[in-house]
Amino acid sequence: MLDQLVESKSNSKESVRMLEFLMTIAIIAVVVLLSAWTYSLFAKDYGMGSGDLELSTLVAPPPPDEEPPPKPEKQPEKAKAPDADTRKELILAMDMSPKVPDKISNEKLTVPPIRKDYNVKLGESDSNATQAAAPGQARQVAESAPGGLASNTGGDQTGGDGDAPPPPPKATPKPAPKTVSGGVLNGKATSLPTPAYPAAAKAVRASGTVSVQVTIDESGRVISASAVSGHPLLRAAAEGAARGARFSPTLLSGQPVKVTGVITYNFNL
Repeated sequence: MLDQLVESKSNSKESVRMLEFLMTIAIIAVVVLLSAWTYSLFAKDYGMGSGDLELSTLVAPPPPDEEPPPKPEKQPEKAKAPDADTRKELILAMDMSPKVPDKISNEKLTVPPIRKDYNVKLGESDSNATQAAAPGQARQVAESAPGGLASNTGGDQTGGDGDAPPPPPKATPKPAPKTVSGGVLNGKATSLPTPAYPAAAKAVRASGTVSVQVTIDESGRVISASAVSGHPLLRAAAEGAARGARFSPTLLSGQPVKVTGVITYNFNL
């Protein structure tokens, strides 16, 4: 047992030596690494301020060239206004007639007459120019045109010699007839038939007064009748009798007018 203890004591010394050796190596390695790292920080030249870093790399690239503006579209040319009046026929105005025409017509003209101070030419349609001609030029053109000149003496022109008859006066329309209310019309009737008593009303012993609203025309005839009150079984007979009633015409300011009112019938068993 003593041998084992001696042996164990010698092993512990060797372990301590080994541990010290390893710690020494580790410290040396750390010192070397720190020295190398410090050297790499301060000894290396990064080229600050040298020509390695060009300014052009920090400037934004130039913008692309702008596209040329589109060419304006050509506007369609507007049609030029005619420089002269166009007429199917050359018809002179009253103050432009060089002489009395051989034939005078009272028919209404469909072609407008020549305008003073405007050029005129023959064409298939009638149109007016926008610019006036030089003074006297229009008259010369009209008077020098070959044949076919007619005088504007149609019946639609005023201020002539008075040959055309004046237009007939327009008839004044008569005012529409009015309708007046006559109230109860029993006493105004010239003929008031008595209604027949319906058999169905007698069977149920229906009785009472029936009022019929009527409209009388200008001649005194009943043109409409409608019962407004009374027993339903008695209304049809009352309406039929009211349609056969006759009245004298009612005058308002000397004119016959329509009248509305009520005719009453009493049904008693």
